[in-house]
Amino acid sequence: MSSGFILPRVGTKNNPVRIAVFISGGGSGLASLIEYQKIPRTHIISLVISENINAGGLRHAEKNGILGFHVPLPKIDDKSERRVQHEIQIQQILKDENVELIVLNGYMRIISNWLVSRWKGRIVNIHPSLLPDFPGAHAHRDVLAAGSKNSGCTVHLVDEGVDSGPILGQSSVLVYPDDNLQSLQNRVKKEEHKLYPKILDDLCSGLISL
Repeated sequence: MSSGFILPRVGTKNNPVRIAVFISGGGSGLASLIEYQKIPRTHIISLVISENINAGGLRHAEKNGILGFHVPLPKIDDKSERRVQHEIQIQQILKDENVELIVLNGYMRIISNWLVSRWKGRIVNIHPSLLPDFPGAHAHRDVLAAGSKNSGCTVHLVDEGVDSGPILGQSSVLVYPDDNLQSLQNRVKKEEHKLYPKILDDLCSGLISL
């Protein structure tokens, strides 16, 4: 193991790794993962967390009998303190529900070092570019602006940086001359929905080591 990463235990279909999915929006990736898990896997979504009460992903959770938690940002002016207090609430929920792995799926908040330190090796994210190229919040825009011929998505462990943790898997797509943000995003999303479940399978089956 390197750099303090502690991977989740090896799950089985009878005792799957309990996942918390963090979302901020519509939750298309969450819906895809829920559908994938309708066949028993070595991982299972035990709860969904969002800071956004209107996040469509919370409706996906409710419809499928999965615990959904809206955890609003505390009304604190200091941004650093607000983030810490928000994550303290989340950490307590994760503890109460015996969560073993955090899966970020369209979660628009940066995880603080405070929470990373408690979950390092057990927080996974999917990013819409071929990291280390084009990290950050505007990957599709940056890919198009650079005139890249290829893009894709990357599943990686979360560390203290931004999109800088160990890469667990990637899938690539072509970038066409007439692509815009929406067309590129749609093509990459299709790959995300295939790649993320596969990497979670590998991680929770013990096939990934660092």
